[in-house]
Amino acid sequence: MSDTAIPSALAEIIDDFNAVTERERLELLLEFSDELPALPERFAEHPELLERVVECQTPLFLTVEIAATDAREVSLFFSAPPEAPTSRGFAGVLAEGLDGLPAAEILAVPNDMPERLGLTRAITPLRMRGMSSLLGRIKRKVAEGVAA
Repeated sequence: MSDTAIPSALAEIIDDFNAVTERERLELLLEFSDELPALPERFAEHPELLERVVECQTPLFLTVEIAATDAREVSLFFSAPPEAPTSRGFAGVLAEGLDGLPAAEILAVPNDMPERLGLTRAITPLRMRGMSSLLGRIKRKVAEGVAA
């Protein structure tokens, strides 16, 4: 898939990661970890409404809401413990880069998007697979929601 399939907010994040050194990329990922939005009360009080991303080493949970509009805008909600900054950081990247976008734009995001952050040498392959799995899970949930 071409870069045109990457939504502009996500493309800016990818550019930010690639504009700095590897060490700074980890620091940037930690910033996204710190900026991951808290769950709204309706989910914080009902964690059973979130789905665990079992491919991630750490307990990472998500849920997706799709608006009943023509564009089917997607809202993303994540829960990850503070002691899992890598997972939280990637969830933060996806929250900032994808939240509020139409379903079609999210479904068009290339599956290799996590690798485009330039973290493959700074993060273990297992963690990179977890990041890819998180994107895949979001896309699957969006596809299921649009089909429903």
